[in-house]
Amino acid sequence: MISDDWRPTGSLEHLRQRARMLAAIRRFFDESNVLEVETPLLCHGIGTDPQLAFFSTEFSFHPNRQTLYLQTSPEFAMKRLLAAGYGSIYQICKAFRNGESGRFHNPEFTLLEWYRVGFDLFQLMAEIDRLIQVVAKPFRALKQTHAVNYQEIFRNYTGLDPLTFSASIYREFAESADLPEAVSICENDHALWLDFLFSHCVQPHLGEDRLCMVYGFPACQSSLARLNADNLAITDRVEVFIDGVELGNGFYELCNADEQEARFDKEIEFRACNGLPPVDKDRRFLQALESGLPDCSGMAIGLDRLLMVMAGAESIGQVLAFPVDRA
Repeated sequence: MISDDWRPTGSLEHLRQRARMLAAIRRFFDESNVLEVETPLLCHGIGTDPQLAFFSTEFSFHPNRQTLYLQTSPEFAMKRLLAAGYGSIYQICKAFRNGESGRFHNPEFTLLEWYRVGFDLFQLMAEIDRLIQVVAKPFRALKQTHAVNYQEIFRNYTGLDPLTFSASIYREFAESADLPEAVSICENDHALWLDFLFSHCVQPHLGEDRLCMVYGFPACQSSLARLNADNLAITDRVEVFIDGVELGNGFYELCNADEQEARFDKEIEFRACNGLPPVDKDRRFLQALESGLPDCSGMAIGLDRLLMVMAGAESIGQVLAFPVDRA
């Protein structure tokens, strides 16, 4: 019997909607005078973030052998263009994250990433809103966008202060919320507790029929964002949601090479202590920061998820031609 697993899982209509969405995004940035670029997806370096698993491969060119990495996002290479003076840029590309597959995840996915020179976080948030309204127009009417501070929304749904960590208080809440597994998963790690409780208790309530932007994340979740100038307990970071689905992550970008390298060192140490695959710091990226990254903000949005939410699809496989199990 001939199997039919050669067939695509995405319908012709969803692939047409994808093509129209990509065209609308390119028009948006062309009209905003933002340059479309392409950067390598197979690079010598990779991010150190312990939350992101990566794919690696070996490049053999006799007599040399090198380990290369499929990028979890094009961020480092795009920032090298920014440091070289290329101005505001965007990219639509494939990105790769290992260890994820399911209703909202495919290990190979399509990412929109852009950087705006001279924008602070709130200017970036205004542009995200304009872009999402353009993309949503052919699909559905969204209610007015909601922007909310992380500390406020976290307190609202948990009663906990995300900026003041107490393992015993967090454990007590998790047990009362019927989430006892959080205790062994998060132990005494503040950032892990915030990730777990936010995804289980807060995120499902965000963005019902509207775009919701959560900003001002705790400093322990700083990643590549700069600390807020008026409150060093938080970062200038934003995440966006519709119908409880996380669509993307953006920063008022950290420009300080020494601080960025210290964060890399901390993440590498965490990897070593927790048995995660070792990585080296991306030296070319750090050198670009040392040479001078312009004041800028950047955003990454998963386009497969965005299309899934807009089209009302039940799973990400319905908006892909071939998800990983049919690739």
